[in-house]
Amino acid sequence: MRHGKKFNKLGRTDTHRAAMLSNMAASLILHKRIETTLAKARALKIYVEPLLTRAKVDTTHNRRIIFAYLRDKETLKELFSTVSDKIADRPGGYTRIIKLGTRMGDNAETCMMELVDFNETLLAAAAEKAGKTRRSRRGGTKKAEGDVAVAATEPAVIETTAEVIESAPVTTVEDVSEAPAADNLEIIEGIGPKIAEIMVANGVVTFAQLADMTPDAIKEILVAAGPNFAGKEPETWPKQAELARDGKMDELKVLQDELNGGRA
Repeated sequence: MRHGKKFNKLGRTDTHRAAMLSNMAASLILHKRIETTLAKARALKIYVEPLLTRAKVDTTHNRRIIFAYLRDKETLKELFSTVSDKIADRPGGYTRIIKLGTRMGDNAETCMMELVDFNETLLAAAAEKAGKTRRSRRGGTKKAEGDVAVAATEPAVIETTAEVIESAPVTTVEDVSEAPAADNLEIIEGIGPKIAEIMVANGVVTFAQLADMTPDAIKEILVAAGPNFAGKEPETWPKQAELARDGKMDELKVLQDELNGGRA
């Protein structure tokens, strides 16, 4: 009897079930949302969320463990470069299940499963709602007095603004051309959008600058950025940046394939 057993076999053998969940997890990570049955989505949630938690700490050990489940290099690269940065501040609950009703034929319950941090529409709505402030009807007289005071001081504000504009230095074309052209640091394995922003904020905008840094110096920047980035291992970043700086993209691809495959 199966009394009290919550494990859903999904009508498959153990090997078939594991292979199916591995493929579904890879599709979810690559495409950020998939449509499936409700039973499969609930089983996938239990399967994929521990892998997403482990991906927050970019170590060779974690890469090898996750690769043992997913068995796909492109998925591993997407997970550690893009997805891990997005979910770095989220303490669990990385996926969302939205019911879509039943499908024709077998009348099975269907749903859409997605990564929470990649639904831009809901994120924008939440940010807009958080930005709204509550207005109170109290203090109407004080508001009127405040409006009069602001109106009385408006000319002075305008004059001050004009003085600031006149005294502001004018940036010439020559000054802009002296700044080095920024490179896309995200092609470096292990650097995602958030880490790229951190490196740019610390003055590292080109492959040459990154190649001249030591792993310890990069580690100090990541540790200063917060605990979510302190677990990154930048040992290979200067070598990758050196290959990208010299235009050796084939050698860079080989090195990244070795990292994605779990081979240090």
